[in-house]
Amino acid sequence: MIDLPWNDRRGRFSGLRAGACLLAPAPVLWLFYLAVSGGLGPRPYEAATHEAGLWTLRLLLITLAVTPLRRVTGWARLAGIRRLLGLTVFAYAAAHLTLHVGDQGWHVGRAASEIVNRVYLTIGFAALIGLGLLAVTSNDKSVRRLNIWWHRLHRIVYALAALGILHFFMQTKLEATEAALMMGFWLLLMGWRLAHRLGADVTSPATLASVALISAVATAALEATWYGVATGIPWQAVLAANLEPTPMPRPAIWTAVTGLFVTLLPLLQRLTALKRPQES
Repeated sequence: MIDLPWNDRRGRFSGLRAGACLLAPAPVLWLFYLAVSGGLGPRPYEAATHEAGLWTLRLLLITLAVTPLRRVTGWARLAGIRRLLGLTVFAYAAAHLTLHVGDQGWHVGRAASEIVNRVYLTIGFAALIGLGLLAVTSNDKSVRRLNIWWHRLHRIVYALAALGILHFFMQTKLEATEAALMMGFWLLLMGWRLAHRLGADVTSPATLASVALISAVATAALEATWYGVATGIPWQAVLAANLEPTPMPRPAIWTAVTGLFVTLLPLLQRLTALKRPQES
């Protein structure tokens, strides 16, 4: 039997995996469209490098969200797309590096020198190496051979995500809104993970709401600290901006909204479960 990527482990078609298969190449198609339409601007390699890096982090955060969402919702099938998404993340990270080399005129030595001499590039390259290590061990044979060490090895993905976000912060310099948003989502993920490890009920609305609010406050504080230290912008002004929903809510607000939305998922499941006996 041919092992098709949109089939589950039993060889049956999986709509969830098919959706993941459609998501994986979508950013590439978008980049291709921008390239042929001139949408990448006067420095296409630089713009494409930036886009590939953005999608690496976005897909990495989506991948990390699979396990906590499975715990919150009880939807075990979500685990079936984690490996597929993880391999996609590495593919985009490798494309990010390749496009950076292209931006250097395909001079590998020059690109390597940049990586060694610029701290934010060194951090990004370290994250890429880590993702590569996880990618080559993302198979059943490695799971069996490494046994308990496989799980310990793959836990470094949270630290790799943090390195990627730090790389993004250092690269964006003055405008770090999206980097701060990704940091907020990472804090949410770590909050859910910590709550689970401490034995808290991660399907409890109280637990989920607490994680959402604490993550939002931490996002606001860390974003203000970054701007204050890295750019000289008064941290008080950045904190105050979180109280102004216009023209665009700050990352801390989006973090809170996302976390509170997840809080509703167990409630919706319980309401659905209550309605089923009445309908029958």
